[in-house]
Amino acid sequence: MEHVLGIGGYFLRAVDPVALGAWYRDCLGLDTDENGLWRQETGVTVFAAFEAETDYFGSRAQQTMLNFRVRDLDAMLAQLRARGADVAEETQTMEGVGSFGWVTDPEGNRIELWQPS
Repeated sequence: MEHVLGIGGYFLRAVDPVALGAWYRDCLGLDTDENGLWRQETGVTVFAAFEAETDYFGSRAQQTMLNFRVRDLDAMLAQLRARGADVAEETQTMEGVGSFGWVTDPEGNRIELWQPS
């Protein structure tokens, strides 16, 4: 049976695509080229469905949530706060899974940051 090999891209609508791309590059360090190609580090990717009524993604209008793996969650959250980003105060740690924090991009998309155990 054929199967997918991994995530090939993540695409989102934006009122100002150039500014939003700059935010991801400048605030999160997303090292993309002029075509949006990003050579990410090796690691696991979680694919999970949530209940339709979940508040986990923030706004109910948001149908998906992007999750980025990070090396040091506390340092990343501090970096984002220093840049004036909309960072959630709460964090969460799940034993054996890792720690999580959240930031909302300038277009209102909630993003999860995950420091694996």
